Parts: sequence; C-alpha cells; structure tokens
Amino acid sequence: MAEQGSPVVEKPAVSVDDLSHQFLCPDGGVMDILRDVSFAVREKEWFTVVGPSGCGKSTLLNVASGLLRPTSGEVRLVKDNRDLKQEEIGYITQDSNLFPWLTAIQNVMVPLEIRGVPKPERVERAAEWLSLVGLSGFENHFPRQLSGGMQKRCAIARTLVYDPEVLLMDEPFGALDAITKSTMQKTILDLWEKRQTSVVFITHDLTEAIALSDRVAVMTGRPGRIRATVDVAIERPRDVYNITDLTSFKALRRELWQLLENELDSQRKV
Repeated sequence: MAEQGSPVVEKPAVSVDDLSHQFLCPDGGVMDILRDVSFAVREKEWFTVVGPSGCGKSTLLNVASGLLRPTSGEVRLVKDNRDLKQEEIGYITQDSNLFPWLTAIQNVMVPLEIRGVPKPERVERAAEWLSLVGLSGFENHFPRQLSGGMQKRCAIARTLVYDPEVLLMDEPFGALDAITKSTMQKTILDLWEKRQTSVVFITHDLTEAIALSDRVAVMTGRPGRIRATVDVAIERPRDVYNITDLTSFKALRRELWQLLENELDSQRKV
C-alpha cells in the first residue's frame, strides 16, 4: 500500500528533513536537484529509493554520506541517540573504486588501517570478509585480475569489514550482467540478514527494489521529491531467484510501475 511521503518513525536510524539541493550552472544560474525531501528509515530497515533518471537519487546519498552539503534541510544518521561519525557510515557507489596497485586483501584492509586496527587483526578480518563474499583464493589478486562481479564483491567486503552502523548503496549492481547481478543480490541480502544494518539503497530496477527492501520510496522527476512510499509485505528470508513468481511480487511491481509511469507521463506533458 502506497503512502504519500513517509510515516512518522520513532527513533529513526536515518532522518531526512526538508532536504533541498541546488547545483550552480555554467551560465551562472542554479538547477534545483532536490526539493523538500523528507523520509525516515527505521533501525535495521532496508529502505530503497527509486525514481526517474536525473531526479537526484545519487545527490541524496552524497548528502547523506557527508560528501555534499545541502542547500537547505538536513540529514541525520543516528545510533543510540547520537549522531554517527563519518567513519561509521558505509557507502558503496556504482563503481567499485578499488585501488589498482593493491591486492584484494590489501584493499579490504585499507579502512581498518585507517582506523588503527593492528595488522594481525586486519589480515584476519579482511580474509574472513573475502571468504564471506566468495573470494577465498583471490586474496592476492589485483583488481585487473578480477571480473566486474568479483571487483564488486571486494568493494562490498571493504565496506562491511569495519561494521558500519548505516549502509548507503548507490546502484551497486547496475553495471553487472543479469546472472552476476542476481548472485550479488543474494550475497548482500544474506550478509544483511545476519547483521541487519540500516540501509538506504538506490536502484532503477523495480525487481531488485522489491526483492531486497522493507519499503520503497518513489521519487518525482527533477527537482526530486518523495511522491509515495510502498511497504514490501513479503516475508523474509527471500528467494531472490524466484521472487518474481509470487503473486504479491507482481502486485507490488504493478503498483510501483504505476507510480513511476504517472510521474513519467506528467514529465512528458511539461
């Protein structure tokens, strides 16, 4: 069932309040990217945002991660009534962004080294996470020696190895082929179900949104606003390989597509 905006959430892990953001244009003007965006993410919730291209989804995560300062409004990431530090936030982007001069295990150890973790513990934790994402035996391979899916697995291990309190993901599987994408969805979902970190996830893929999420927010075209949020009432654990066979999945996909289609139609009329 779709709701306009987001319902009130007690003690949210992520709260976005009246967030607006503008970019300066080369001609000296400004472009509205986000306008009055508000929503809240519960602790341990997987919250996904979908919307038309260019509606500000990636900008939203860049603000949430601290990479951008909003024009107005605020984003708060909270744990136990305290604001999280930037090093407590995990951010997986569209690109793997591995350091090409480091091996897989060295890449995964980087955030631990930054946090001052002793080397023996760094090696142990990095090896454990590479095993969890299915990269045992590839610890000493460089990124150029890994496939795109394997690079993405390594990037996920590098982010989760320091146990972030909130995980931001910007279309992390968008560039992968269908088979690898499904495998990666299962990998990240299995890992999340063990830890249940609060997640804000961006995707263009409605099937992916339904398969992974507790709630899905649909954004308008630019300037992006939250048009509606939809509860995903499919029990967990979920079978991402066969979820499209469920009657409830088909109904949810129709609902989300109708919201997006109505938004796309309104854009065409402008």
